[in-house]
Amino acid sequence: MGRTERASSAARSLFFILLAAAASLQWVLQRCVGFHPPQPWTAFLPGLSIFGAAFLLTWAAEAAEMDIPQNISIAILALIAVLPEYAVDIYFAWEAGKNPAYTSYATANMTGANRLLIGFGWPAVLLACWWSRGIRDIHLSENNAVELSTLLLATLYAFVLPFKATLSIVDTAIFLSLFAFYTYLSSKAQVKEPELEEGPAKLIAHLPKNPRRFTIGGIFLFSALAIGLSAEPFAEGLLEAGKHWGIEEFLLVQWLAPLASEAPEFIVAILFSLKGKPEIGLRALVSSKVNQWTLLIGMLPAAFALSSRSLMPMHLDARQVEEIFLTSAQSFFGLVVLMNLSFSFAEAISLLILFSAQLFFPQASVRYIFAVAYILLGIGMLVKQRGRRGQMWRLVRRMLQ
Repeated sequence: MGRTERASSAARSLFFILLAAAASLQWVLQRCVGFHPPQPWTAFLPGLSIFGAAFLLTWAAEAAEMDIPQNISIAILALIAVLPEYAVDIYFAWEAGKNPAYTSYATANMTGANRLLIGFGWPAVLLACWWSRGIRDIHLSENNAVELSTLLLATLYAFVLPFKATLSIVDTAIFLSLFAFYTYLSSKAQVKEPELEEGPAKLIAHLPKNPRRFTIGGIFLFSALAIGLSAEPFAEGLLEAGKHWGIEEFLLVQWLAPLASEAPEFIVAILFSLKGKPEIGLRALVSSKVNQWTLLIGMLPAAFALSSRSLMPMHLDARQVEEIFLTSAQSFFGLVVLMNLSFSFAEAISLLILFSAQLFFPQASVRYIFAVAYILLGIGMLVKQRGRRGQMWRLVRRMLQ
């Protein structure tokens, strides 16, 4: 590439960075001055901010691989991208400490977000790659042992929650310990210089070492701020619009609010997939699942205890027990699907169909049938395919080495 072409490419990359930053900054400034736009801008403007921040996160996460292990850069990306979900869900848990009615909203938001990740997010990565490049399989590596093994342990423990029908400080200790162990093991991975394509990520990566690190850190912080300020107004804007249709509040909290707050994760992962890096997009969503299935669920009883100023657990009613059991069952099946370090087109369609079908059956009995189906399918795959069982134990041993 000649000097003129390089200059033109750099100019385009800088333009895209500034455009994404402007899309996010407009809402940050509106929040700072206290401006409250009317409908339909209430949902559109913070949504635009989330969209811009998601692009910035994608480029910064790629460039960050120059300095830190890919596991950590993806974990940071996943953690920042789920900040809106944390903010909304912890708010519900905090309010539940004062008003028990909010407990159902906290679990609704958490279960909806987790099921969206596996049922919609994981398939979307592969389908985007298939649509753009004709690729029908995503292959992971044994470097993903940390994510998959942590998800295995968290999922096995999550099956305990529906039987005791509470979320307590003990659960907080267990889930946060799993998250801390996951973070520690991820930090031990070796740094490998990435192969960056032309674009904003490469422009950032080619900065001198200290300016590059300062820029990447600034983008992460700014994106976190933008997403944090945008997600709740975006969700509230969608809720306000949805209420006109007479939709039950539990369902709105479970699906519309997570859909708003999960948007950065899906955008980031799909962009990676469209750029020919579906394994990074899938790893980002798997890392997000680990974050939400350890740190997020562990923070709920902690926020509840702090708000109520007691160590009393959050008590779950029959509907919440059903939702957590179904979410745990889906997590188990999704984990078994990835256990052979391959994600096929047929597996993606299966996850998507099972997730989509359950949305049409709110009855508890039918949803328990879906949960049992997830468990039986997962067990069937483990029994029929010996390689998956062997790979599971190899991944656990690799994580503990």
